[in-house]
Amino acid sequence: MILEKTLASFEQVTQTASAPEVFTKRNTRTASHASALALAGRLAVSFLLAIGLVFAVECIARSSISEAGLFFLDPMRPAWTTAGVFFLVFLAVDALFGRDNFAVVLLLPLALIPALLNQQKQIFLSDPLYPTDFLFGRQIMELMPVLVRDRPWTAVGIVIGLVISVVGLALMIRYAWRNFPQLARKRRIAHLALTLPLLLSFYHIMDYNQFSWMRDRLKIIPMMWDQTENYRHNGFTMAFALNLPMANVTAPAGYMSEAIDKIPVNSALPAGTSHRGKPDVIVLMSESLWDPTRLPNVTLSPDPMPTIRAMQSGDVFSPEFGGMTANVEFEALTGFSNAFLPYGSIPYQQYIRNPIPSLATFFRGEGYVSRAVHPFQKWFWNRSAVYKSFGFDDFKSEENMPVMQKRGIFASDESLTKEIIRQADELRDPFFFFTVTLQGHGPYEANRYAKNTIKVEGDLPAVDRQVLETYAQGVKEADDSLKMLMDWAKTRDRETIIVLFGDHLPPLNTVYSSTGFMNGVTASRKGSLAQMKATHETPLVIWSNKTGPKKDVGSISPAFLSYQILKQGGFEHPYYTSFLGRVFKQYPILDRYMLVDAKGKDKPGWSRAKQIAPAIRDYRFLQHDMMFGNRFGTDRFFESHADLYPAPAM
Repeated sequence: MILEKTLASFEQVTQTASAPEVFTKRNTRTASHASALALAGRLAVSFLLAIGLVFAVECIARSSISEAGLFFLDPMRPAWTTAGVFFLVFLAVDALFGRDNFAVVLLLPLALIPALLNQQKQIFLSDPLYPTDFLFGRQIMELMPVLVRDRPWTAVGIVIGLVISVVGLALMIRYAWRNFPQLARKRRIAHLALTLPLLLSFYHIMDYNQFSWMRDRLKIIPMMWDQTENYRHNGFTMAFALNLPMANVTAPAGYMSEAIDKIPVNSALPAGTSHRGKPDVIVLMSESLWDPTRLPNVTLSPDPMPTIRAMQSGDVFSPEFGGMTANVEFEALTGFSNAFLPYGSIPYQQYIRNPIPSLATFFRGEGYVSRAVHPFQKWFWNRSAVYKSFGFDDFKSEENMPVMQKRGIFASDESLTKEIIRQADELRDPFFFFTVTLQGHGPYEANRYAKNTIKVEGDLPAVDRQVLETYAQGVKEADDSLKMLMDWAKTRDRETIIVLFGDHLPPLNTVYSSTGFMNGVTASRKGSLAQMKATHETPLVIWSNKTGPKKDVGSISPAFLSYQILKQGGFEHPYYTSFLGRVFKQYPILDRYMLVDAKGKDKPGWSRAKQIAPAIRDYRFLQHDMMFGNRFGTDRFFESHADLYPAPAM
């Protein structure tokens, strides 16, 4: 009995002694839970605000609430990825300024104003807003009179809205700074430690020139060949971000009017001088045309390209591989080089906003009919607008040509060749045709053709053999079509020049690795000269019905094709056959990562050197002058172009 009383007394004393400690622990746990719930609540609010802002941006950019809703409801589009990125940016900006949700106030106009500009641009120009549009402030300003004239009350509303927005934003920033909760130092550090690495990782995967497994998982699919679909699928913010790297175009050091004036011109040769009559000129850029017999460890029989091989003048050193046709086309038509533009840029999409000198404007200046022909829809690669800027008289596309017979899913080379002949026979004036074929486009699925006449022998997986047989059959039919065109030209009295070249190697995927041609499925952008030639050279034919094929041209960049074409036609012109010719004779291959001189010696890393060759420096000056600068050299170097497109007033 005494023992029981003693134990009871001891237990009571113990409980009494530990009560404050238990109470303290309970309070601590309660406070921690409350703090965690508060933090979760604040994060949830930030995420909801991010979702709201992305939704508002899409509503404005698409001019449709329902379309914005579908963007979020479609699991194959990156709406939630975009909201997640905004959420991370919100947290990072809040941490930098030390105010909770302060980022929303700051970023609201930065997100909504571009979306509004995009909406208005699409109304008047049927084209989304690109970062590079801000390089062309003149074009944006030209929208204003159109807007005022066609929608005066809309214009007034925009002005009033901008004034209210600026005043309202200033008041909101002031209010937010004074009243929004301050963030503790530890929380600011934690936010930055979490968000910055994630944002840097996201920035890294946004390079669309490189495959990214993570980018695919996030449903971000760069569609640079079709910017309308690019913006529709990825949303305004993500598509705009994909185009951001191309906006960084700066004037080369030393560019000024005096630098352009110092570039020598061969004044002894007046523009357009020709030592013979004006020949008709047909240029064929053949989709993915390449010599498949270059693949090792396989044999193709019979030869899929006997005509091209017999008439071959040299090779085009393509700046691309497996795609990006428009970049090769840009060089071939303008004589300008992608090497002087930001990595990953696509001039057809980002930079061609104003008239640009080209083969089309040159021939128009000489009294030619200048026509572009392509058996696909005119919106692809923005060709309709670009060809207009290049000075073509017209553009014959799928919409305004007779229905083409198909080989597989694309218009056949044979049908296109017959259409070229038909159009040429209707003309009496000399003409310049620039034609982009389509049949050779990938993918090269099995059974595209009912019968393949090219046999492939070698140790290849069945799938790769089928791909190669399909591709080789397309090459054979491109070769047959060239022979048809040459046979027609031989019956003509007027000299007819035919130029054929491939835009890039085909996307044969594992055929390359299975044959041992290269390790991966795509070519490296950097490597030895031999390696680069193997993976970037395509056949080039320059042929005249009066003089036959031009031989020993060598391997050249597409930018020098204009020089070769006009030289073959007997034309002399300050830009194409004087200045550009001087550059070509010194450096026939000009690539972003490789410069090859006339002796065949490569100069890797030339663009990062402190000093570059004077000819290349002047070439870059002229290109920048005509594409982005003040066009100081228009009268001296582009005389016939100056008559068609006067330089803008200073």
